[in-house]
Formats: sequence, C-alpha cells, structure tokens
Amino acid sequence: MPVTDAVGTNGAHMVAAGRAAADLVLKRGEFELAVHLGIVRVEALRGGGRPRVRQEEIDRLRSEHGFPGALRERVRTVGTAEGARLLGISPVRFTRLARAGCVTPVAFYLNRYRAVVWLYLAQELGGLAARSPELLVGRSPAWMRDRLDSGRDCRPRNWRSRRIERLLSLSEDPWARAAVVAQTLDPAQLAEVVDDPYERAYFARVRPEPVFGQRGSSATWDTMGRLMLADEPDEILWRRVNLIMELDGAREDRQAPRSGDERRADLEVFGRPPVAVGPFDRSDPVEPAERVDPVESVGPVEPVGLMGVGGPTGSPRQADPDGDPLGPAQPAASGSPLGLLARLRLRRVRGGRRRQERAPRPAGRPAERRPHGGHGSRGRNRPPAGQQAGPRREGAADRGQGVAEGGRSWQSSRNVDQGSNRQ
Repeated sequence: MPVTDAVGTNGAHMVAAGRAAADLVLKRGEFELAVHLGIVRVEALRGGGRPRVRQEEIDRLRSEHGFPGALRERVRTVGTAEGARLLGISPVRFTRLARAGCVTPVAFYLNRYRAVVWLYLAQELGGLAARSPELLVGRSPAWMRDRLDSGRDCRPRNWRSRRIERLLSLSEDPWARAAVVAQTLDPAQLAEVVDDPYERAYFARVRPEPVFGQRGSSATWDTMGRLMLADEPDEILWRRVNLIMELDGAREDRQAPRSGDERRADLEVFGRPPVAVGPFDRSDPVEPAERVDPVESVGPVEPVGLMGVGGPTGSPRQADPDGDPLGPAQPAASGSPLGLLARLRLRRVRGGRRRQERAPRPAGRPAERRPHGGHGSRGRNRPPAGQQAGPRREGAADRGQGVAEGGRSWQSSRNVDQGSNRQ
C-alpha cells in the first residue's frame, strides 16, 4: 500500500473509503473484500489515518464493462448451502471438499450460536468445477479420505495463509510486514523470536487495519485472533522463520522507537534540545537549590541526608539515652533547602512543644458534658441517679412483700377449707 500525502501526489484528489464504496455501488463488506483482494487500490496517508482512494481509481472501475454488476460479481461470497447448489452437489460433500483443502474460504462470520460460518468466492467455486470435475462425482480420492479420517480441518489454515499473503502484498513498510507475520504466533513464541519488548509493542502500532476500522462485535475479533494463530508444528516453524527474515529487514530500515523518543522529537520540533538522561549516582554532590523566599526558622532543624534522618551525607545518628531518643537537633546549614523528612520532623517537634506548653486541667473541675442532639434538655432535667434509685428499690420491695403475704394468706385459707370439709 503506497503512502502519500492527504491531497495525493501531483495534486491528485483523494476520497474517503465510505464515499468510494458509494461511488462504486458496493456495500462496506464488499468494499473491504475488494480492497483485500486487490481489486480496489487504496493508499495510506503519510500523517496517519485510514487509507483513501484516488479519484482516478474510482473512474477506472466505473468505466469497466458491465459496471456495477461485474464488479459486485467479483466480490460475491456464498456459504455452504449456496456453494453446494452452484456446484450441483450436496452440502455434506461440499463440506468434505472444504475440510480437505480443495476450497479456500475468503471470509467468515459468527452465527447466533457463536459458531464460525465460512464464506467462499463464487468465482473460485466455478473454477473448481472446471479444474477438477472428478471431485464432484463418484468416490473421493484416497488422499482426501485419509485426511478427513484423521480429523484434519484445512479451512482455518488456508484462510490464514491467504489473508497473510494478501496483507503482505498490500504492505510496503518493513515493520508493518513483520507485524503481519507476528500475528500468527502466540505471546510465548513471539517473545522467543522477538526478545525486545519495545519491538513487540511497536508491532501493535504499525499493524495494518481495515479501511473502515474494527467493525463488528468483540467476539468476532476474538475469534479472528484465535484463527490467526498457527496451530500445527510445521506451520509454526515456517512462521517463525518468516518473522526472523522480516524482522532483519525492518531493523536495517530503522529501529523501533524507545520510551521517550516521541517526547524528545517533540522538543526538537519546538526548538528545545532534549535533556540527556544518565544513570543516577548517590555519590554525586547535590547543589542546594536557589531559595526564592527565605523560610523563617521556628526551631533548630537537622539536615536530612539521602537515606533518611542524619547528617548531610545521610549517616545515622546515635540516640541520646537521657533525653530525646532522636538526640538533640543540629542547626540547619545556611542556604540548604529543607527536605520532606526534615519538614515532617519539624512538625513533630512543634506538636510536642505545643502539648507541653498547654496548661493542665484543674483537679477539682469536672469535665463539661455536651448535650446530645435533640435530647439536651431532657438530659439536663433528669434527676441524679442516686436519688432516683432509692424509691424504685423501695417500691419493688413493697410489692414483693405484698405478694409474699398474699401467698401465705391464700395458703392459710386453703387449709381452713380442708379442715372444715374433714369435719
């Protein structure tokens, strides 16, 4: 796919893919297939973005004999049932031919059950009937029976090989070609061939995309990603060798961008030279920063080193057994900036001094109790607990005594009745 400017070379007019499909009387799927098969030539923009079509290319296709019917017939796809009807065979025999590799699918879609439905070019099916009529009638050949009895299905591999060949023919950038081949390897195998993570990340940026972007559901793209992976040992070895060859050519052309290369390029564009970043060495002397506003010193503060609290070089300090465990603070050097740990320790020292300076509460003064929200008046008018507990306990005792006396009187009356009955 050639790369041109937005207006094309020599002032040629470029149109978007959607307008080109409308001018050619093609649906979006048919236009994508026409681009994939090389029927419609597109050109990528130099500044990035989706590819466009020259107006001369549209005029050429519109001037062909039989437009638009002839153009639509070249990109017409059929499924298993319609393909079997075109060949005059049963759908079962057509499926056996496709599984054996006699017919190569050009596209697929997912049905309602998330099953892969393969699509074939109608023109290629007509060529199969003219090229190998013995496959359509009679008994299947021995090689075909052996391949089907082993459970082999050649449809994913043939579709994958066809797609990779077409993408390689449409890509001129060496890194884009290497990215196309890299799609056939899983992450583990790709890491064995390409050990540089920046190069593997660069593959995702330069990989060719459809002219209309990633249309369809996520399940369709996940299925396409699985179908693009090589699953047989001989194919995996072949793809690894091709990736090594394409990667060598890409490295000779240019190196993959590293972290910070884009920012450095932007600085150069704006006239600011890039800053050289070197390894950090703790032994290098650190110059004090220039102070804009002098900070008023509240108390003695000790300078902080690189490794924490200590002297200017970060050496640990011995604790004072009689006083503060951190020891007396040393005065800060004049003009040296306060680090984060020094400011935190300064706040700690200030808080300790404030707590020490705070006056203690008198011993005879009770603590003030704040009334609860909505119940403050009720809590203030309530009598003390000692005065309220006495009457309650006395009333409870009186009630208990009355119950006891009533029980004894009832028991005595019962005994009197029993005595009267005996008499």
